[in-house]
Amino acid sequence: MSGMPAILTDYLVAAGFSLIGVLCVLVVIVGLPGAWLLIASAVVIDCLDWLWLPASAPLTFHPITLGVAVIVAGIGEVLEFALSAAGAKRFGASRAGMIGSIVGGMIGVLAGTVFIPIPILGTLLGALAGTAAGAAIGELHHGTKPISELAKPVSGAVLGRILGTLAKVPAAFIVFLVLAVAAWRA
Repeated sequence: MSGMPAILTDYLVAAGFSLIGVLCVLVVIVGLPGAWLLIASAVVIDCLDWLWLPASAPLTFHPITLGVAVIVAGIGEVLEFALSAAGAKRFGASRAGMIGSIVGGMIGVLAGTVFIPIPILGTLLGALAGTAAGAAIGELHHGTKPISELAKPVSGAVLGRILGTLAKVPAAFIVFLVLAVAAWRA
């Protein structure tokens, strides 16, 4: 961007990053890894800084800033998985049911996104259906509950998934704030 003043380029990069950041936070609601996409975007910007920043200028995102973002995003992931499993356990699921709910939820996000071509809704429905199916399969594999008793642990797994996703959104928002402030300060 040689014809554009460096300060204007910095503002355009920060504005573009902020727009991407808002979208990334929103996709967390449907179970997609928005915080990680935002961190990846920040790393890409750092790799391309040489295109518009002077050679002596610091990177847009300091490595410590990126590290903080990774830690916060990791906490969000742990909260999501822990609450999903805790919801299943609270309603009587076995360990196999809890693991099944987590794996099923991840598969469901992908399947819902691909096979239910309604933006956001397809991903959300896939996540919930996958969580329920995974918990049910886990319980059936474990063999301690008859099919007639699966409703309680399966509904607990789905409730846990919803609570886990809701807990992950603030973590993604914090990642967004940390990185957006860094982008605008550059």
